[in-house]
Amino acid sequence: MLSLVIPAFNEEATVADAVKSAKRVVQENFDEPCEIVVVDDGSSDETAARAEDAGARVIRHPHNTGYGQALKSGILAAQHDTIVISDADGTYPIEELPKLVEMFNTGFDMVVGAREGKHYHGSFFKMPMRKVLRFLAEWTTGRKIPDVNSGLRVFSRKTVTPYLTHLCNTFSFTTSLTLAYMMTARYVAYMPIGYSDRIGETKVRLWKDSLRTLQYIIQAIIYYNPIKIFLLMSLVCLAISLISLGIGLAFQLPTGFMLGVGAFLVSIIVFALGLVADLLRQIMSK
Repeated sequence: MLSLVIPAFNEEATVADAVKSAKRVVQENFDEPCEIVVVDDGSSDETAARAEDAGARVIRHPHNTGYGQALKSGILAAQHDTIVISDADGTYPIEELPKLVEMFNTGFDMVVGAREGKHYHGSFFKMPMRKVLRFLAEWTTGRKIPDVNSGLRVFSRKTVTPYLTHLCNTFSFTTSLTLAYMMTARYVAYMPIGYSDRIGETKVRLWKDSLRTLQYIIQAIIYYNPIKIFLLMSLVCLAISLISLGIGLAFQLPTGFMLGVGAFLVSIIVFALGLVADLLRQIMSK
């Protein structure tokens, strides 16, 4: 038994097709009862009505509260423990759902569809920010993350519920979920999937949402493993110190030498602050 949760905000052009495709895949591949929950996040169009006409159970928000909050509402309202999340814009291949669930049933805490293809890589401006966010996430968790914020994934309602209050209410929900699971030693698996161009106008604002994602990644690091971010900052200061010392000695520049010494001392202080932050985390966890 599973519940498919689909957040939707002004997706009247695609939500009915998304629900119908999901119903077809579920009926063809699962014998047990399943439900499709569409969370209408304050849409001003016919999203809710079209989702209901297509056969979904609809939960309505009075106004727009964000992608993450819509998913939280759908997860908490789900009738079954196995939760699948997807989008209403036609980008994710819902046909891959049976494979994701099959992998999940082998013992993983979460299975994520890792997007591939030209529509995932997107524009030239998206890639640098995505690489920075991915680097921070991999540095923090200590493992490879093929897709840190994929919106097609399977997990248990019982397992995810304790994390919900700490997860982001906006587009960074999936990123914060990935970090929360990995940094608490949950078993997370990735399965390659295709990714299509969305139908309609995107709700994502590149720089605004990227900066917000960066904020939540840093918050997650501080909450679960603060020494990682302090260690990274300490290493940056140490690199600046070595470069400055090298330039100062090579060109006989007193300023470069002094800057190098100062940066070295700062790196020690930053690392010490990381140790204190990690000690506080351990105390708070008890």
